Amino acid sequence: MEEIRSFIAIELPGETREMLARLVDRLKLDGSTSVKWVDPDGIHLTLKFLGNIPATRIAEITEAMALAAEGIPPFFLETTILGAFPNLNRVRVIWIGIGGEVDKLSQLYQRMESSMEVIGFSPEGRAFSPHLTLARVRQYTSPREQQELGQLLTRVKAGESSRIAVNAVSLIRSQLTMAGAIYSRISTVELKP
Repeated sequence: MEEIRSFIAIELPGETREMLARLVDRLKLDGSTSVKWVDPDGIHLTLKFLGNIPATRIAEITEAMALAAEGIPPFFLETTILGAFPNLNRVRVIWIGIGGEVDKLSQLYQRMESSMEVIGFSPEGRAFSPHLTLARVRQYTSPREQQELGQLLTRVKAGESSRIAVNAVSLIRSQLTMAGAIYSRISTVELKP
């Protein structure tokens, strides 16, 4: 039986991906080799990572997504400031924050979590922290290099903000390759009032 590594996400408009590409280019000027940058074309706002699912469950998952999205009208988000997980002194993940109508985003997230739990997917163990991942820091990176990356993030401003119209939620396939992950849309559910 074919298994598909997948997640549920909000896809970004082209203008946002272009803005993120410009931002990543500015951050890359640092020249650090300890950072693995995410291809801006693959950046998305993840709502729920599902892991490996049987292909036969796609219809069931899409139906549960539709149920979760029911009654949630389209809304707007925007990119905000640069940050890092777990913090700027021990940088492991570099991200840009999400602002705008985050109350509607949180409602959509909660409903998606509940809907997926009903069909057998465990709820996330940590609080929802909406962000767009720009890079991951390699395991071998020294504490000093991690701190230097944190200092870089405080010096480089995110600059322009990008507005994101959220009209739909997608089930995305993630194929891991030596060159990085390849993402492809499996199904989409439109948001409707």
